[in-house]
Amino acid sequence: MNLKNKIAVVTGASDGIGKEVCLKLAKEGVSLALIARDEGRLNEVKNKCIELGSPKVEGYICDISDNEKVKEAVNKILVDFNGVNILLNIAGVWQKLNLLENIPDEEIDSVIDIDLKGMIYVTKLFLKHFKEKADEESIILNISSRSGVTAQEGQNIYTAAKWGVTGFSESLKADLKGSKIKVATVYQGGTNTELFNKTGEHFNQDKFINPSDLADTIVFMLSRPSQIWLHDVRVEY
Repeated sequence: MNLKNKIAVVTGASDGIGKEVCLKLAKEGVSLALIARDEGRLNEVKNKCIELGSPKVEGYICDISDNEKVKEAVNKILVDFNGVNILLNIAGVWQKLNLLENIPDEEIDSVIDIDLKGMIYVTKLFLKHFKEKADEESIILNISSRSGVTAQEGQNIYTAAKWGVTGFSESLKADLKGSKIKVATVYQGGTNTELFNKTGEHFNQDKFINPSDLADTIVFMLSRPSQIWLHDVRVEY
């Protein structure tokens, strides 16, 4: 896809991988609808994207685990931008390493609601729009994790959510085979963001993936010629 003048929606846009992807896309001349929960950080990313050359940038404060809020945000985006070409499902939270019996119920709900159900809510609403303009190329790219293909100790709920992302993405890809709506999933190893620190868990992140490098990979995927599609990409340090 030629990215210049395209319109992309990015969830989890206020920091980490989402932020870096937004900055890279802004340099490519992409208009951006930014979705996140942190208004202050979201405004900072919005302003930086404008500085970097994005033709239009709007921020939408939304918790994607709240289906009604998602509907409001999606409807507003479609009015504000009069259409969307790319959906990047990047928003996610971490489950602090623990045995299942010791994980609080509210943490289970939060991880499943944001990492899996929220992504499904957002995709469902934009998919209807993509199908209405079936003659145009559209992209849905979901960020999963190494944990979406490999079971790892102490990550039972996070792994359940990310394997859900994998299964959902693969099924969606099968449903859309033959259409101009392309689906891709990224399975990255540990990435040097605040994802873990936000739970109070701290790792040595010296050998974690640089989120700017991962963003380069994602933009490369999006910008391939229409005859080429990188639908299943695994990234490690």
